[in-house]
Amino acid sequence: MPNFYFERECRTPHSECYTILDDGNPAGRLDLHFTSTMVHATLVVDERITQGAIQELIQIVDEDLIDAVGIERDEFVVHVHQGRDLGVWANNEFGPAQEGPPPQEGA
Repeated sequence: MPNFYFERECRTPHSECYTILDDGNPAGRLDLHFTSTMVHATLVVDERITQGAIQELIQIVDEDLIDAVGIERDEFVVHVHQGRDLGVWANNEFGPAQEGPPPQEGA
């Protein structure tokens, strides 16, 4: 059984972003966006995460993260994406003529 926990990366008045960790290893990313009546979430998980674990993650987000913020909401909508992580790039890593992510090693 996975041991998920969240590290907050940033918070604004209407959103939060988290790295999802499983026993200390990156397992995904969560972006939450709060409106007056809804919470929209984008959940991106590693390709090794099972459907059952995804359901568990959604429940943890609903009960531990959203309820802890104290948002009164009518609806919680989650968009789930699953795949492999290609990395994280910042704008200072792109050259002036380069578009998109940097080339992958060995490519």
